[in-house]
Parts: sequence; C-alpha cells; structure tokens
Amino acid sequence: MLKKIVIFILRWEAKSALNKFHPRVVAITGSVGKTSAKEAIAAVLGLKFSIRKSPKSYNSELGVPLTILGLSSEWQSGWGWIKNIVRGIGVLFAKNYPEVLVLEMGVDRPGDMDAMAALVSPFVGVVTAIGEVPVHVEFFPGPTAVAEEKGKMLEAIMPEGFSVLNGDDDVVRDLAARARGTTFTFGFGAGSDIRISQYRLVETRGEGAVIPEGIAFKLDYRGSTLPVRIQGAFGKQQTYAAAAAVAVGAAFGLNPVEMVEALGAYTAPPGRLRAIEGIRHSIILDDSYNASPIAMHAALDVLRDMPATRRIAVLGDMLEIGKFTIPAHQAMGELAASLADIVWTVGPRAKFIAKEARDRGMAAEAVREFSSSTDAASALQEILQAGDVVLVKGSQSMRMERVTEAVMAHPEEAPQLLCRQEEYWKRKE
Repeated sequence: MLKKIVIFILRWEAKSALNKFHPRVVAITGSVGKTSAKEAIAAVLGLKFSIRKSPKSYNSELGVPLTILGLSSEWQSGWGWIKNIVRGIGVLFAKNYPEVLVLEMGVDRPGDMDAMAALVSPFVGVVTAIGEVPVHVEFFPGPTAVAEEKGKMLEAIMPEGFSVLNGDDDVVRDLAARARGTTFTFGFGAGSDIRISQYRLVETRGEGAVIPEGIAFKLDYRGSTLPVRIQGAFGKQQTYAAAAAVAVGAAFGLNPVEMVEALGAYTAPPGRLRAIEGIRHSIILDDSYNASPIAMHAALDVLRDMPATRRIAVLGDMLEIGKFTIPAHQAMGELAASLADIVWTVGPRAKFIAKEARDRGMAAEAVREFSSSTDAASALQEILQAGDVVLVKGSQSMRMERVTEAVMAHPEEAPQLLCRQEEYWKRKE
C-alpha cells in the first residue's frame, strides 16, 4: 500500500513538472538494447540541448517519474521516500529544467505500459528490438502480447512527433501501423531510412596478442555515407544503438556530421558487451547486465568473431521466458558448441545449454556446470591463459558480474566498469 501511495504522489509531481516545463521527451522501449540506445541518443542530443536521461535502468512505473523529477531510488528506506516526495515538490519551483528527457520504458507484466503512456506524450518514440522470444514473456500469453504492450508507447506519441523503429526486427516492423507522426526505420536492411553497412571489428596488436579495440561501420542517410567508429563496444547491437541515435537526432534537426562526431565519445554502458582486460593477458567480454535469447545469441556471435587462442563461454540462466525456457537454452547450447572451445554454465536452467553442447559433440571435459556465479568465478581463475577470450552473460539475478570481477586484471576498476556495484547490490545475495 505504501508503495502505491508513493508512486501516486511521484506521478502527480512528475506530471506537474511536464506540464510546467514542457520538455521534449524521447521514449525508448524494446526487449533488448534500450539502455545502449538511451546512452547513444543522449550523446547525440547533448550536442545542442540540455538533457536528462534515465539513470541505470529506471524504466518502470516508478523509475520513469523518478527520472522526470531527477530523483534517485531510496530502495527500502521509508524515510528516504518521504524526502523524495518533498524534493519532488521542490522540482516544481526550479528555475532550470532539462530541454529534453531521454526515458527508458520497460514492461514486465500486462498493463505496465499503460501507466507510463498515460504520464508521458513522447516527441520521439524508439523501439529497439523485441525478437521472437522476448525477455519478460513469462507473464504474458505469448510474444505477440509483449509486442502489443510495448506498442502502446507508439500510440502515445505526439501527432507532430516521430516513431523510430528497428527495421530488421519483424516484430517491431509489425508495430508500424500503430506508430504516430513521421516514421524512421534503421537497420542493415536495404529499405531502412538509416542503413547500417560495412560493420567490422577494430583490432590492435599488443604484447604479442591481438587486442579488440572497438567497432567501425557506416550509416547511409539521405544520400550521405557517415563513417562511425566506437571504442570499447562490440557487436552489431551497438550499431543499432548508433543508428537509432542518428534517427532521433534527425528528428531534432541536428547535423549528421556532428552526430557522428558525438557518437565517437559514446561508450557502451557497464555490463553491455564491453571488453575488459583479464588476468594473464586474457580478454573478458562482459555482457553480465541481463540476458534474453536474442541478446545471448548476439553476444555469442561476437565471441565467434573475436581473435582468440581459446573462446570460453560462461553462460547463466535466462529468466522470465516462461514456456520457452528449455528450447531457448537448448538453442544457445547448440550455438555455443559451434564456436566455443569451453562452455560453462551457471544455474539450473543453463544446464540445458550444457547438455545441448555435449549432445552437439563437445568433449565432456570442455563443458562444466556450476550452481552459482561465485563457484564459476573461482574455477575460471584457475584456467585462464594468455589469448583467451571469455564471454560472461546471464540474467540479472544470476549476478554474472561476479565472474567478471574475479578475473579482471584490474579489479579496482570494477566500480567504473561493471554493473550492480552499488552498496545495495553488494549486500544482496
């Protein structure tokens, strides 16, 4: 009951702030890629506007009002929430307020988007990727219902606004009929308004090994070809974030060349497929923030493309995918077996990854199962060698960042490089 009262008051304060200050809102939804798109969009819009973006993943019925008000979660502190309500009133009397809000909007259950769409009328709405087996499908009748719920955001866009859609995702394309305003599409497909091409890894040589540096690609937009290079980020999913950012920048009338320069300063958020130096001259692909079938597939594709002495996949459970749990994990096992030298799993669901990898011909000694991320971390410390590339990925509750932290060459950098480093998460088992 207390939580509902707090949400009600914060929503009222947030709506009052929107009505008073009239910021233009960029709303971002999708099953994967929201946070990366948010960061890239913020980097681009920050060229010309004062902005506020969702911190971390404040993308819920509570997180969106907090972002609008510029407040932080007080977690379990009742007194902290009372102070937040008082601070929210103070926001209404502020002299300076951001010109643009960049907001993530996620859904876990039916009806979640209704509350956010009722609060915010976006100037631009972005749908990243949903896929055939979206995350959080567990509480919906099926994938179509998830897409329907996320599509409600598009119906809330201002008539003079813009809808920015992933043209490579069949499920997202099917939402186009519900989009309001002018529609931009982005992707590798020939029909996309902003087309991605010539994607490649950028590598350097150091200490006798090939070191992954980032990615390079081109964006074709209105007859111009824009070269983009992003340091420390990997995978085609990062190209989608950049393309979405250029589409949003175009909606705001920004110069394409300046947008590309802004993307040069963009870095992937913690836990989203970042390359981190590991012990004994290994490389960790830290993708530990969360996991879904489409995201794990993309991460394994990056592992396959990395130059390595050995490719090691440490994969945790993918949660909240309901009836798709067994076949989705089996599919990841099949893929991992085709590209990795070693496959380790964490959690009861990920055992289906391990079993499938063995069934696909991997040697028994190359496949191991662990009950916790800390167990996997201890074992990984013993086997890493120079030239190894390790992918670490799993759903949030699996706490796979603990694996990465255990094998970082510079663990003192964990607070800056890894997800879930706040005291709240450190205390939580």
